Amino acid sequence: MAGEVVVDALPYYDQGYDESGVREAAMALVEEETRRYRPTKNYLEYLPTTNMSNFETEIMKNEFERLQSRLPMDMLSMKRYELPQPSAGKMTDVSAWTECVENSQAQLEHQSLRILNLELISEFGSHTWKSYNNVLVQMLDSAQKHLQDLRKKIQEINWQRKNEQSNAGKDLKELEASWVGLVSKNYEIERACVDLEKEIADMERKNRSKKSKK
Repeated sequence: MAGEVVVDALPYYDQGYDESGVREAAMALVEEETRRYRPTKNYLEYLPTTNMSNFETEIMKNEFERLQSRLPMDMLSMKRYELPQPSAGKMTDVSAWTECVENSQAQLEHQSLRILNLELISEFGSHTWKSYNNVLVQMLDSAQKHLQDLRKKIQEINWQRKNEQSNAGKDLKELEASWVGLVSKNYEIERACVDLEKEIADMERKNRSKKSKK
């Protein structure tokens, strides 16, 4: 059949791979085929075109644009943590002072939330990390079990290949021995035929010589 690959090697049964020069000869054949091989089409053409921006957020896009433009990173702004008083020209402006007081209250609430978060982490953080570590351990166990299953399947496939190739090698050896025996028998038959032809020719020659003497 067209495109059918015929395997003419039984690596689990064949001998002689460790002999000197065999590996070099095989590598030379591989290198020669690599030089002659020219792909005629893109073997990934059946896949859809990759869209690299599907998972990009606006922050990531802006950061990529900054990196592409080779612009420096913006410094961390500390204005939200400052408590400035009204400017010199607005020291008597009530609205300016009201804005400063609201900013101070917002900063105080922010600090209170930070303290609350620290207290929550101090009380529940260790338990959360333990739970997270347990999840990681379960993921690791699952991955290791999957890896062991794959290794077991690979080992079973290798054993199956070895058994099949060993049986095929024995069959080939028996067929080769049978072929050698048949060739030897054919040779013996041919030798016997030649001897018979020679004997018949001698007998005919003797008969002709007897007839000629009469």
